[in-house]
Amino acid sequence: MNDEPSVDVVAVRVLARYVLELTFSTGEVRVLDVEDSLWGPAFEPLRSDHAAFTAVRVDPEAATIVWPNGADLSPEGLYAKSRPPIPA
Repeated sequence: MNDEPSVDVVAVRVLARYVLELTFSTGEVRVLDVEDSLWGPAFEPLRSDHAAFTAVRVDPEAATIVWPNGADLSPEGLYAKSRPPIPA
């Protein structure tokens, strides 16, 4: 049984190369380096062109992050792999 809450991504911000700040429907803000998740043909353009990667946005209907080429990542997976940001 999955213990992770059912969450939607409501905001995204690129912090660094492949590192995203994600805001979830729980109100939590979490950080994730998605580089290891960007494999396969749909993600190759995002790995080879940082400008393409930074075009990430939230699709409110899908409740997750998407890129203009149609690539996306599941909100549950993003939540499970992400961590709270380290305070400054």
